[in-house]
Amino acid sequence: MYSIDQQLYNANYQQAQANLQVQETNVQKAQKDADRYHELDKKDAIAKQQVDYADAALEAAKKQVEAAKANVNAVRANVNFATISAPFSGTIGISMVKSGTSVVAGQTILNTISSDNPMAVDFAVDQKEVYRFTQLQQKQKPNDSTLSIAFGNDVYPYKGSIYLIDRAVDPQTGTIKTRLVFPNDNNALKAGMSTTVRVLNSTSENAVIIPYKAITEQLGEFFVYVPGDSNKVSQRKLILGKQIGANIIVKNGLKAGEKIVVEGVQNLRQGVVITIAQPKK
Repeated sequence: MYSIDQQLYNANYQQAQANLQVQETNVQKAQKDADRYHELDKKDAIAKQQVDYADAALEAAKKQVEAAKANVNAVRANVNFATISAPFSGTIGISMVKSGTSVVAGQTILNTISSDNPMAVDFAVDQKEVYRFTQLQQKQKPNDSTLSIAFGNDVYPYKGSIYLIDRAVDPQTGTIKTRLVFPNDNNALKAGMSTTVRVLNSTSENAVIIPYKAITEQLGEFFVYVPGDSNKVSQRKLILGKQIGANIIVKNGLKAGEKIVVEGVQNLRQGVVITIAQPKK
């Protein structure tokens, strides 16, 4: 909630209410006078003009009450306009205006509020993985460990779930936006943070991971150089998976323990003899 000149508006509202009470008291007095004059009129003990004056004063007093009520409603509306209530709970930032600053409705930004529990994480999913993520969304269970996020070496202790998958794949990037949600009871996650989304591998086999710089690309296909007899290299075609930092997962084409050429691959060709350096101690 953010208030502008709240004390001033409250004072005006109290003054308007006090004025209304005064006018209501005047109506009561005028009503008593009119009733008394009408009783005297029944006995011909008062001039007709005095009765008319009393009735006119009563009607005027009632009009004053109506005007006072309208003023109270107007001041109350101003109080409501001076108080801006957030439509959702969250964390408010540092105010962008100071007391006394001139603001324009619909233009001046007073502050920004972020909903923070749960916290949403948006990331791009390759279109080849859309079916897998759709299945994950349909089959996800409470406390599922499939989805997590990390900040460097620190892994966020709470697991996430798929909240939604966007309507269509972006034709320029070949990816689709996917939104995860994570509990944030301790406010450890803040709006605008960058994180790494981790998705548990669905296969039970150990993955082969190699440095990405060992890869060469030819006409949309990917290769590595593998040393053979007499240290002659040969090209090996690979099917690649996800890139993880400076490394990449090899889905097919290499077995665990096989050696590949990592340095100087751009200068190699089929059948070239290489020198294998001893591991540095």
